[in-house]
Amino acid sequence: MANIDAVAKELHMKPKELLTESLKTYLEKRLSKLEADIFLITKKYGVKNVFDLDSKVKAGFIRESDAYDDYFIFDNLEAEREKIKKILEDL
Repeated sequence: MANIDAVAKELHMKPKELLTESLKTYLEKRLSKLEADIFLITKKYGVKNVFDLDSKVKAGFIRESDAYDDYFIFDNLEAEREKIKKILEDL
């Protein structure tokens, strides 16, 4: 396995710059996957976010038993998306 210093040298980059760019690329790819998963849930239920889903369940537009698992998945996806966005802002 190649080490960071060797790869950075080969790419004419500083090791820290390579690590930062690699991390940024990884996080952007992960964010893209999260957003795709979120999109599927929003389209499935016709909602904008997890709070909207919760409101529709409480109002009786969506049966709780139908959305139970998706609600928690959706909530976790949105939370992870926000964490990744924050990390990317700080890079």
